Amino acid sequence: MSAKKASDADPARSLALLWGSHSKPGRSGLTVRSIVLAAIELANDEGLDAVSMRHVAERLEVGTMSLYTHVPGKGELVDLMIDTAYGELYDDVDAPSRQPGGWRGALEFVAARNWDLYRRNPWLLQIIDVRSTLGPNASLKYEAELRPLEGTGLSDVEMDSVLALVLSHVESTARAKANQARIQEESGMTDAEWWLSNAPLLDKIVDSARFPLASRVGQAAGEAYQSVADPVHALTFGLERILDGIAGLIEGRGRP
Repeated sequence: MSAKKASDADPARSLALLWGSHSKPGRSGLTVRSIVLAAIELANDEGLDAVSMRHVAERLEVGTMSLYTHVPGKGELVDLMIDTAYGELYDDVDAPSRQPGGWRGALEFVAARNWDLYRRNPWLLQIIDVRSTLGPNASLKYEAELRPLEGTGLSDVEMDSVLALVLSHVESTARAKANQARIQEESGMTDAEWWLSNAPLLDKIVDSARFPLASRVGQAAGEAYQSVADPVHALTFGLERILDGIAGLIEGRGRP
């Protein structure tokens, strides 16, 4: 799954749409929300590249021009899709803060929710825009995920950096998981099956006497994962190390 810039939205038009009403139907009976949900469904079925105003209209069984009455173009549509997907994360702004385990338990919850979001909406992993327009759900997401860090002694910039570190780790491992699934689907083989079929050739090429450590560790990891890598293990292992580091930073501030 290759990441790409997803949209060339006009920020002013996106903001107006994001913060406006999505339920008011037009003369065709369409609403902004029904268009966005159809686009998300299409993206999950066929990938973000498949999303166009024409294809969304076909899915809704309406004329393409009917969509432009509600959404100016694909750029603004993608902004709406992102914000709508973020609306799946939390029931309310205090959901992470209610989790047991203090700030650590809250960040584990945040990581799990974002991992599940990417699993349900893998097209989000194709988006690399760093200036995504902040809609209501994106704003709620940021507020909800920051609140557990309030009162830990971290500065505002450190709170933002801690959250970015956790979320970037989740995104990278979710992307690895999606790529693994794509490769297996395209090849028709699991990683274990691929290694088994290529083992005789690899044994001839790779000299274990020359690379003893790589051979030993690689074999141990492969047997443990039954794969080249295990993104789920990477998520858990990496998150624990990240949280340990954050704990050290917080303890250095002299706060609980």
